[in-house]
Amino acid sequence: MTRRATLRRSIVLIPLVAATVAACTTAAPPRMIGTNDVVFDRQRIMKTQGAMWTDAQNKFKAGNIEGIAANAEVIAITAMQIPTLFPEGSLTEKSKAKIELWQRRPEFEAAAKNLTVWSERLRDASKAKDEKAVADIMKDYGRIGCGSCHTPFRQPPPRS
Repeated sequence: MTRRATLRRSIVLIPLVAATVAACTTAAPPRMIGTNDVVFDRQRIMKTQGAMWTDAQNKFKAGNIEGIAANAEVIAITAMQIPTLFPEGSLTEKSKAKIELWQRRPEFEAAAKNLTVWSERLRDASKAKDEKAVADIMKDYGRIGCGSCHTPFRQPPPRS
């Protein structure tokens, strides 16, 4: 290959590689699961997370520290999917999300990541049968893990 051909090839490839890298780093991640109804999917995942948390609390009260690991793992895995479940324009009348979720997207994504981190800490402490660490995490989990997203980005439930 001549020097001129190499230069021409580089001129063509460099912008192509740059465009591909830019697209990979700026595009929203695709959803990995679900139906075509994103509001239904996210409400389904949130209900599953709520059931996992209730079950974890019951196991904690019963002294089944090691049993909490499976609940925490489910919450951690589903928390990783939360940002993809709130695409732009998915605020419908069925949704309980606030508009602030899309206006303060980085804060929302950090809150979802926070839930993952807290759930993984709970899982690891549970697997290690570290009752004190599990108790410490459980004490603040609802307020910090769940509340950091629910309080600013979800409409409160109707008062009965």
